[in-house]
Amino acid sequence: MTDRVEDKQKAKEQILHLLKMQGPQTAAQLAERLGLSPMAIRQHLQGLQGDRWVTYQEERRPLGRPVKLWQLTDQARVHFPNSHADLVVDLLKGVEALFGEAGLTQLIAERTQRQIQHYSAPLPPEPGQEDWRSRVGAIARWRSQEGYMAEVIDQGEALLLVENHCPICAAAQTCPKLCVSELDVFRTVLGPEVAVERVEHLLQGDRRCAYRITRRSA
Repeated sequence: MTDRVEDKQKAKEQILHLLKMQGPQTAAQLAERLGLSPMAIRQHLQGLQGDRWVTYQEERRPLGRPVKLWQLTDQARVHFPNSHADLVVDLLKGVEALFGEAGLTQLIAERTQRQIQHYSAPLPPEPGQEDWRSRVGAIARWRSQEGYMAEVIDQGEALLLVENHCPICAAAQTCPKLCVSELDVFRTVLGPEVAVERVEHLLQGDRRCAYRITRRSA
């Protein structure tokens, strides 16, 4: 009996992870990716819906009935790392109250410099022609360790650095300068030969944050 409960919980965890990493999915798509029957997936989805962790929108297709596209709810964020959101928000508000806007800006600038040093230390000081791709991969690995569920998608001439989760989302909502500093970190670490553009932004209503990275023309 215990094994069955653990299997069900594992399947639910996998569903939540897939929806977080890949966005809205049909039950059939989830079943194919997890190697489970569509009926079993629907049962798990109903349970998760009851917990208010997933919901769905119907999408009309040219032929046949509309299909249900399942996606995470806002409540599901608690399932993923949040880096002590309430504490961080309180600290940011406290810094601003004590030291004003200038003090908060100085705090974020200091954090940005520490991030740049941390991300740059293991990297070669003068990357070669294609080393920028390996540097993006290294950043993705470090960001994943920090809870961003990051991945790199190869788009040919460009790389898409995707962050499927933001562990500091609550803090960023309170202090949008944190998002500005993240972009500054990537641009500094990757160097002037690389262009970094944020093309998706969680705080703008997107499902995730994503950065399109290309090598500048010589």
